[in-house]
Amino acid sequence: MARVWKPSGASRLGSATRSTVPSWRVLARRRRHVVPSLAQKLARLQVRGPAATSFSSRAANQLAGSSSSAMRSRVAGSVLLRHLGPRVFGAAATPAAAPRPLLAGDGGERGVWARLLATSAAETAKEEAAASKDNVGSTAAATAEAIQAAKEGEKSGVVSSYWGIAPSKLVNKDGAEWKWSCFRPWEAYTSDTSIDLTKHHQPKVLLDKIAYWTVKSLRVPTDIFFQRRYGCRAMMLETVAAVPGMVGGMLLHLRSLRRFEQSGGWIRALLEEAENERMHLMTFMEVADPKWYERALVLAVQGVFFNAYFVGYLLSPKFAHRVVGYLEEEAIHSYTEFLRDLEAGKIENVPAPRIAIDYWRLPADARLKDVVTVVRADEAHHRDVNHFAADIHFQGLELNKTPAPLGYH
Repeated sequence: MARVWKPSGASRLGSATRSTVPSWRVLARRRRHVVPSLAQKLARLQVRGPAATSFSSRAANQLAGSSSSAMRSRVAGSVLLRHLGPRVFGAAATPAAAPRPLLAGDGGERGVWARLLATSAAETAKEEAAASKDNVGSTAAATAEAIQAAKEGEKSGVVSSYWGIAPSKLVNKDGAEWKWSCFRPWEAYTSDTSIDLTKHHQPKVLLDKIAYWTVKSLRVPTDIFFQRRYGCRAMMLETVAAVPGMVGGMLLHLRSLRRFEQSGGWIRALLEEAENERMHLMTFMEVADPKWYERALVLAVQGVFFNAYFVGYLLSPKFAHRVVGYLEEEAIHSYTEFLRDLEAGKIENVPAPRIAIDYWRLPADARLKDVVTVVRADEAHHRDVNHFAADIHFQGLELNKTPAPLGYH
């Protein structure tokens, strides 16, 4: 038979002590889980205002001899949450709403809690209504100010800006108001039409020959597509001719930032070329009306040519500038044919667009022939600049070591 071990007296005394005296862990656990009584909760609410203080004092007097306050607070809380939830959190709560009969006579504690929460909800509703009224008033005032500012801007013709930026009023030499925002009066110039139009760079090395025959091959589909419609041809040509200056200026700009060095003025020179070609396009847009398929062709050609020239300039800047030089030579040839048709009467010599008169400082009675003449002179200047840049690279020099011909056109 197995022997059963029985504790001695000391052992029994120690176990009895452990069973009757709670340990510190038990005491800490109880201290953490103490539920505050209803009287304690009402005492905390006294700081909310005079109304809450009066209600809490009366409720404290009624609950002075309560023996099961914790249980009552739980029951009262559940009942109040069930009945007052829609009233407190709903949209139908009104400041002057009377207490519900169900809660008013449902026990002393619950009646006090109902009146207390109803008063708190009424005060909250009043504050929210006042805040909403202030927001509506401020929004209406801001809207009225915006409408008034818009009306004043329409009367004066000046766009109002939060940043204090307003278009400046400019006048030309005649004192008339300047109407163009795409260029300023000091950017207008008189084109040098005495430039030699017959200059031509003879391709000698392999790279020059590749550039020359590349441009010649591109002329064939252009002649087939446009034929004698020189207005649309010029528009198409300018959308392509405005790309190289922008690409070259952008890459030289990045190189200058990357190497912490000056550009020798070539960034500005190439960007001026791109801007001048864009103004050619803006001028011919006043003369020619491109069809939808011609606009689609412009999108396709520009997308292909931009990326091709970007890669070509990264690989060989001297080849890229030589290509542009030969493109400008072809542009001179195209505008010469355009002038021949104008002189022969095959194309109507309409009055020059106003933007062309202001940009090139042409006479007020200038015609389309005068516009084509100055545009051809600009192309001759671009030819010289790009062939000059290509020669610098062929000599093994850097563009930033040679001053750029700023304002050459």
